[in-house]
Amino acid sequence: MAIDDGTAISYTALPTGIPVYSSDEIVVGKVREVLDNTRERIFDGVVFENEAGIRVFVDAPEVARTAERAVTLTLTAAQAAELPPYKRRGMLGKLLGR
Repeated sequence: MAIDDGTAISYTALPTGIPVYSSDEIVVGKVREVLDNTRERIFDGVVFENEAGIRVFVDAPEVARTAERAVTLTLTAAQAAELPPYKRRGMLGKLLGR
């Protein structure tokens, strides 16, 4: 059964709390934050809370689709389960690009 995610939308309009699906159509979490480089208007990726309640980051190339009701990844559920916990970069890290 195909994912009913609605119409494709820009990452800038992505609502928090919508489900994140793996490429094998398994819910792997919920969107918590969308990251971008606002100066250059480049999509960086999505922070989502996985089924264990841990926030993880998935890089933009691993996001296959952003839509009204869901995000779909290029990763399988097993690959998404291996993502490390997200660590927010401090201001100094942002300035230095680390």
